[in-house]
Amino acid sequence: MSSALLEQLIEAFRVLPGVGQKSAQRMAYHVLERERAGGQRLSNALAEAIEHVGHCSRCRDFSETEVCATCASAARDAHLLCAVESPADRLAIEQATGYRGLYFVLQGRLSPLDGIGPRELGLDGLAARLAEGEVQELIVATNPTVEGEATAHYLAQLARQHGVRPSRLAHGVPLGGELEYVDRGTLSHAFGSRSEMG
Repeated sequence: MSSALLEQLIEAFRVLPGVGQKSAQRMAYHVLERERAGGQRLSNALAEAIEHVGHCSRCRDFSETEVCATCASAARDAHLLCAVESPADRLAIEQATGYRGLYFVLQGRLSPLDGIGPRELGLDGLAARLAEGEVQELIVATNPTVEGEATAHYLAQLARQHGVRPSRLAHGVPLGGELEYVDRGTLSHAFGSRSEMG
């Protein structure tokens, strides 16, 4: 006879992305068999984060304060604004590049079939920010998916309406990659988006 609490724990693990029934069951058993102290820490950290982590009023990234540390920093270049789909994308750019501008985190991408339109992405807030006149370039760093490209097109139009220059992250052949192994879509996009060599 299975325990109702155990079933509840397994179902709770299934809210995580990519976690199916078997993985959730393995996690639940592991926590109960070998890692009760870790499970308690996880429970406490999760409760605290859910209670205290909200969104920055300027960039929509996760933050414990009204305005996050990045937006509040005087060391960032307020003339550059980079629009990303998720906090994970913001972190990837921050860790991999020397970018010192500010961000706008969409928390998704335009997807009318899923009911995600400009309002859900906070684009009224982005428009207001562009209208302030401080931003000179909007770097569109959405993913190269169908929805990401549609979102990029929308953001570029929004930038132009406010006299802000839109730019797009380059997509194409990965560094160290060989052309014969690059998929056709990526190669076609890279070829069509080629730029003059200096």
